[in-house]
Amino acid sequence: MTPMAMTFWDVADSSLLYILVIIGLLYVAFLAGVFLRKAWGHCLELGIPNTTVKKVIASSCTFSIVPSLSIVIGLFSLAAVIGTPWAWFRLSVVGAVSYELMAADMVGQAMGYSALTQLRGEPAQVMGAVMIVMSIGIIGGIVTNALFCKKIQTSMASFNEKQGGWGALFSGCFMMAMMSVMMPLQVYNPTADYGRYGHFNLVGTLTLITSAVISLLVTMIAKKTGAKWLNNFVLAIALILGMVAAVMWSAVFPA
Repeated sequence: MTPMAMTFWDVADSSLLYILVIIGLLYVAFLAGVFLRKAWGHCLELGIPNTTVKKVIASSCTFSIVPSLSIVIGLFSLAAVIGTPWAWFRLSVVGAVSYELMAADMVGQAMGYSALTQLRGEPAQVMGAVMIVMSIGIIGGIVTNALFCKKIQTSMASFNEKQGGWGALFSGCFMMAMMSVMMPLQVYNPTADYGRYGHFNLVGTLTLITSAVISLLVTMIAKKTGAKWLNNFVLAIALILGMVAAVMWSAVFPA
């Protein structure tokens, strides 16, 4: 099969992409191991008992595995449209489901496709465009962190210390601003066609509201009952029940 004859899915699910992704993930895992060893050695130099270090590592692993359930769930939805290897790489190294789907959808719409599911039989160049846009779009954050993260972090810590409650409010507003950038396109997209609802994504909007209500309820239950461990499952629960809600709303309000 010549490169010109290859399709989007031939690249998205190719053995070569699997191999390249595995190499990349092994490299990242190696770096994590190196940093773990250096951090462990530094703790011992500071006089922290070896048993304490082991307990911290064990507890960190536990609290890292539980929230990752939401990432695994997101992997299934992302893999359905851009293939398993690339979705695996994006969510294992850098990226988030909401960003990845939005970036891929923007590429598809820019190339004239109203839905990501239409890309499977299209030319391989479409998959190349999706991969490039996803990668370039996320690099800005990485470069910013590499150059300015320390300065931003120390400035924010100093601001919070001086301003007290206003510092916490500022941080919360900043997170809301980030969400405000992504949410409008989930509700109304002038380049998308949602059937009889036009550019208004009714099912997506109802699913968004349902997921928000579920997150709020789980948080309230955790607070009322004192079950702080439940906070680690908020995202996973919201994703699972949000997917169920999406199916339900799609049946109630078909396009």
